[in-house]
Amino acid sequence: MKIDAFSHILPRRYFDVMQQHVADPRALKRWLDLPALHDLDARLRMMEEFGDDYQQVLTLSSPPIELLAGPDVSPRLARLANESMKEIVDAHPERFPGFVASLPMNAPDESLAELAYAIDELGAIGVQVFTNVNGIPLDHPQFEPIFAEMARRDLPIWMHPTRNAHSSDYRTEERSEYEVWWALGWPYETSVAMSRLVFSGLMERCKGVKIITHHMGAMIPYLEGRIRLGWSDQFGSRTHGASADEILGRLDGEPIEYFRSFYADTALSGSSIGTKCGLEFFGVEQTLFASDCPFDPEGGPMYIREMIGVIDGLELTPAEREQIYAGNLRRIAPLPVSVGRA
Repeated sequence: MKIDAFSHILPRRYFDVMQQHVADPRALKRWLDLPALHDLDARLRMMEEFGDDYQQVLTLSSPPIELLAGPDVSPRLARLANESMKEIVDAHPERFPGFVASLPMNAPDESLAELAYAIDELGAIGVQVFTNVNGIPLDHPQFEPIFAEMARRDLPIWMHPTRNAHSSDYRTEERSEYEVWWALGWPYETSVAMSRLVFSGLMERCKGVKIITHHMGAMIPYLEGRIRLGWSDQFGSRTHGASADEILGRLDGEPIEYFRSFYADTALSGSSIGTKCGLEFFGVEQTLFASDCPFDPEGGPMYIREMIGVIDGLELTPAEREQIYAGNLRRIAPLPVSVGRA
């Protein structure tokens, strides 16, 4: 059994309403060109290539709800998204064994309420957050109750990067050129969010919190040496000075071990090199199979096909391969008992 832990969807009912909140209709072109993103029949047909033992956990696609509407409207959008995904899961449990709840993060109190409703009433297996909330970092105190509640419930948080072309790469420019904001900016966003959660002490205060990082932990595995020796072991030598001891005092362990405690998915656009690097850093037990469906040149199947080929080509035992494909997700998320069994 292969459970795709990080695949994206815009349920049709939600998508129709979402379009009313997009300021620039031209921005919809990318989504409209991907039928498997919002056309459920197209999605189901696409999945047939991979047989009956392939399933997807559904997460809401970008853009973040908090980018679409203010806190007076975002809770209603989150409710619509979650109820729409629940309908898909109920109608096709053989393909979609679970969904991840969306939250109106620009309304933190309402996010806690939606978290409880989506998990307790709709059966969501976790929640999704983005790497910042309209420019506010995730380690801001207003968001800590969400992380604390998910740690208390012992349920995972899916973390997705968010950044757009208005995040320029140089102070002399107003926009990021050549789609650098996406290709390099998204991994940067994820790595920064992970770092903030570690050094702020949030992961220490919310002990046991399970955070699934998209795209195999982004830059962190590749920069292991820079983080462990160049950064953590010399922390404070560059900017923090006397406050460095106070910052490190928030942590009971070495910073690198907190980074290793994140979970990582295999949504690397078919990169064998990146997958091997991520596995070396996080270990088999912290790695989940995912494809990033349907954001590939074929509109859905290519990244699934490529990542299955990469995983099947790794020097792994059958038990380790099963862990990545389904076992680890089953261990950390409340999927139906029959899901993920060979």
